[in-house]
Amino acid sequence: MRHLLSALACLICVALPLHAEEVVADLSQDRVSISTSFDGSEILVFGAVKRDAPIPQGASPLAVIITISGPDEVVTVRRKDRRFGIWVNVEGVEVERAPSFYAVASTVPLDRALSETEDQRWNISTGRKLRAVGATEMAENPPAFLEALIRVREADGIYIQAAETVQLRDSTLFSTEIALPAALTEGDYNTRIFLTRDGQVVDSYATSIFVQKVGLERFIYALAHEQPLIYGLLSLAIAIAAGWIASTVFRYLLP
Repeated sequence: MRHLLSALACLICVALPLHAEEVVADLSQDRVSISTSFDGSEILVFGAVKRDAPIPQGASPLAVIITISGPDEVVTVRRKDRRFGIWVNVEGVEVERAPSFYAVASTVPLDRALSETEDQRWNISTGRKLRAVGATEMAENPPAFLEALIRVREADGIYIQAAETVQLRDSTLFSTEIALPAALTEGDYNTRIFLTRDGQVVDSYATSIFVQKVGLERFIYALAHEQPLIYGLLSLAIAIAAGWIASTVFRYLLP
């Protein structure tokens, strides 16, 4: 029995691959608070490559890819066309899981750091993060709608592709800064770090950043979503009061 257990242990050790290179990483902050004065933030991602053995001579260069993904949301992308003299929505594609924010930073261009097969496996590139639902029923060319969504969100600074912005020193130490915009959705922002060689993922590491509204921003957000009737009445009262104050001021200034 003892010999059988020893043999099984040896088989398990042989079956389990040993990582020759592993990611050891951290973030400058793992929590972001959104207040009335919040105008964005920068996250420093840094770390090192832990090795069990020296890099073999002639080995391909190591690449590092870092992604930060905000909470997913459902987005409908529509195309407008001119019909009878007016612009109307004619067809669209519903994207089931569109990240509210997505950034990809790498040491080299992504097509050099990652093969298409590995991208399909890990969903690293922006296009792979998007999922179309009912696309064949709503539009004839779904990829065009997804590309349009990416272009619009890149122009707004919500989707970021930052090739060659990750600094890798001596194939061991890496770091980069990723800017988070002012308009952030509350929730967990999943952060992933990949080591690749010859387009293949060698190791990966995952953590998260928690984003939450605080202070007056949190109060207004909670009131609007949890007590919409009170929020509407309060907004109406504030608008009436502001109009009355403005009219009174102008009455005294312009007799």
